[in-house]
Amino acid sequence: MLEIAPHIQIDEAEIQLTAKRASGPGGQHVNKVSTAVELRFNARACAAISNEMFIRLRKIAGRRMTAAGEIVLMSDTHRSQIDNKRAVTKRLTDMLKAATKRPKFRVATKPSKASKERRITAKKTMGDRKKMRGKLKLVD
Repeated sequence: MLEIAPHIQIDEAEIQLTAKRASGPGGQHVNKVSTAVELRFNARACAAISNEMFIRLRKIAGRRMTAAGEIVLMSDTHRSQIDNKRAVTKRLTDMLKAATKRPKFRVATKPSKASKERRITAKKTMGDRKKMRGKLKLVD
């Protein structure tokens, strides 16, 4: 069981891990050993994830989530398959933990009268300063 939050636990049977050949440099080791790990997790079918959490998860996952609601993650940064499995499951748990947090409700406020005045005076002084940079006119 993956512990996401005190009230959210995901069974490891819902997560599919497959080993693949890693890309990039590495020579003979990369060509022979399947060290890269691909993780697939169907978030839409998971009972532990609520509908509003799924919506936040879709936004966090971005293009790593398919149209069917399945998250696909890859890891080939480490040389060993075990380390890649740990890395990819940690990325999934971090993603799910971020989705559990509700965004803070923002109360819209207006700028105060004093702050508006400060902004206007700052703009006027900057404009006056720029006017002084122009060419001097000679008076006869």
